[in-house]
Amino acid sequence: MGTDEMTMLSRAIVLAGSAIGAGIAMIAGLGPGIGEGFAAGKALEAIGRQPEAKSDITSTMILGIALSETTGIYSFIIALLLVMVNPLIGRL
Repeated sequence: MGTDEMTMLSRAIVLAGSAIGAGIAMIAGLGPGIGEGFAAGKALEAIGRQPEAKSDITSTMILGIALSETTGIYSFIIALLLVMVNPLIGRL
């Protein structure tokens, strides 16, 4: 194998690994979605049991959902970095 072929092969391997990593990072986005739906359902149950505590339950639910959404945003950013910017290509 020549150096050009080796460079192309190593570039292809890095790009394939980046695509696989981006796919795995996007799978991590499923967790927050499931958690947010579960939290909203439990908040509705709590409001149904104690309607007078609606504002406290709602504010706590929104804070919890915002915190859990950050993990989904982080995984999305990592996937975008791996696909668009790809910091690993510069190391070849």
